[in-house]
Amino acid sequence: MSDADSFIEEVNDEVRRDRLFALLRRYGWIAVVAVVLIVGGAAWNEWQKAQARAEAEAFGDAILAALDEGDSEARIAGLEAVAAATPEQQALLAFLTASEAAAGAEDPARAADALADTPATGIYADIARFKRLLLETGRMAPADRRAALLELAVPGNPLRLLAEEQIALTHVAEGDSAQAIGVLRTILGDAEVTEGLRQRASQLMVALGGDPAEAG
Repeated sequence: MSDADSFIEEVNDEVRRDRLFALLRRYGWIAVVAVVLIVGGAAWNEWQKAQARAEAEAFGDAILAALDEGDSEARIAGLEAVAAATPEQQALLAFLTASEAAAGAEDPARAADALADTPATGIYADIARFKRLLLETGRMAPADRRAALLELAVPGNPLRLLAEEQIALTHVAEGDSAQAIGVLRTILGDAEVTEGLRQRASQLMVALGGDPAEAG
C-alpha cells in the first residue's frame, strides 16, 4: 500500500471515530438510561419476589401455629385470626376452619357458615359451595340441595360427577328410588367416572334394587 493510501485510510479511521464519539455524546445518555432501567427493573422484580415469598412463609407459619393449638376451639380461633392477603388464602382458611369445625368441634352448622362467605372464585368457589352443601345435609330440604347441586353438575366442572352422586342421594332422601337409580346409571355410564365413585354408585344402586350391569 502506498503512503497516500495509508494516509487516506488513517483519515477515514479518524473521521469514523469522530462520528462515533459525536454519536456517543449525543445519544449516549439513552444507553445509560436503558442500563439503569434494566438493572432497576431486575432489582425491583427480585424485591417483589422476596416480599411475596416472605408473606407466603408468614402465612404458612401462622396457619401451622393455629393448627398446633391444643383443642378445636383454640385452633378455630387461631385460624380465624390469620390475615389473608388473597382470595385463594381466604379460601384455604375457610376450608381449614370448616374442616376443624366439622371434625374437631363436631359442629356442621359452624363449618357450613365458615364456607358461606369465602370470596374465592373459580374452582375454589365451587369446592367451597360443594363442601357447604355436604354439610347442609339434614338441615336443608333435599329439593333445595338438589337445585344447588345441579348448578355444579354441568359439563366441564371437575365436581360434576360428585355433584351427581349427591343429587342421587337427595332423591333417596325423598324416597324416590327410581330417580336415584336413573342418576346413578348415568354416573356409571360416564367415561370420566373414577373407580371409587363407580364402586359407591354401584353399591348404592344395588341397595336401591337396581342392577349396575345395566348402566352404560
